[in-house]
Amino acid sequence: QVQLVESGGGVVQPGGSLRLSCAASGNIFSTNDMNWYRQAPGKQRELVAAITSDGSTNYADSVKGRFTISRDNAKNTVHLQMNSLKPEDTAVYYCNAKLLTFDRRWNSYWGQGTRVTVSS
Repeated sequence: QVQLVESGGGVVQPGGSLRLSCAASGNIFSTNDMNWYRQAPGKQRELVAAITSDGSTNYADSVKGRFTISRDNAKNTVHLQMNSLKPEDTAVYYCNAKLLTFDRRWNSYWGQGTRVTVSS
């Protein structure tokens, strides 16, 4: 059994900051890519930021220079520091991770989502 639990969402004014965290727990042997997606009302889910096991990162153009993804491999956690937030960043943010469990199976897992609202 594997769980991804996100935290850190909330309501913030434009220009403000939030830090999202995601902790993976359970029958985990190894962790590969860890990602943050978001889904705004009426829109498709989109990849916001990604980080590989060796720390290489990739960002959506819309968040480059404002968001920073990081991870702690020892704790199976991934974070998303979001600065200079804009109303268009409003969405439910989902953590996603590719994990190898002790039965030697790779699978992609999702968290339940955390809501971020940017509004004055």
